[in-house]
Amino acid sequence: MLFRRTVLASFAALALVPLAASAAELPDLGGKSVVVVTENAYPPLQFVDPKSGKAIGWEYDAMNEIAKRLNFKVEYQNTSWDAMIQAVSDGQYNIGMTGITIKEDRKQKVDFSDPYMRSQQFMLVRGEETRFADAKSFGEFKDGLVGAQPGTTPFYTAVYEVLDGNEQNPRIKLFETFGATVQALKAGDVDVVLTDGTAGKGYVDASNGALKLIGEPLGTEDFGFIFPKGSDLVSPVNAAIAALKADGTLDTLNKKWFLDYKMGE
Repeated sequence: MLFRRTVLASFAALALVPLAASAAELPDLGGKSVVVVTENAYPPLQFVDPKSGKAIGWEYDAMNEIAKRLNFKVEYQNTSWDAMIQAVSDGQYNIGMTGITIKEDRKQKVDFSDPYMRSQQFMLVRGEETRFADAKSFGEFKDGLVGAQPGTTPFYTAVYEVLDGNEQNPRIKLFETFGATVQALKAGDVDVVLTDGTAGKGYVDASNGALKLIGEPLGTEDFGFIFPKGSDLVSPVNAAIAALKADGTLDTLNKKWFLDYKMGE
């Protein structure tokens, strides 16, 4: 329950988007086609339902509602995280969504929407882990290995806030996808994965006790959709995000995916 209170408090604190937009004020994009790319490896934001095989999640629901209100047809495609920002920057896709942290260096390549969610990072470990209990004790546990995707916020947090600031530190094992880091954790190939609590809780809930979150939050990050630089979709999507906040739609999605939904059930 501590994690859920932290998540909901973070949602409540995210007052960065104007609340004045209403459905009547939203632009009409005339049914144009918009290609949205994602990774499907970040529950409960977006992932493949193990029971139905369908791609579902918070971001799918939000994007579908944005498309409905702005009158555009959305086509979903998939790519890996390490290719996504560059692919969107190159104009291969119109929008990218995969819990992407808004960062100044990324703004050099892509435009961001206004934040639609705020989350905090935690340490994800195996359920029986007792050798360390937080970032400090893990840093002192010299045999401990971290699984991470290169270029992500968890990677840099591991380097600069948990370890010694050396990006080539051999204690960091690199993987192509977030899901692969979790599989390596389960298999015992690494000892911890840093993740925002959103994805971490999804994996914990689906693990039947095999995984747990430990320690205090290691940082706060705001998520946004990404677009090619200069995209004319940024302003309409921002207006739609504001409208979804104003009428409580985002609150409803938060309850659906972070409180009510149970992975694997």
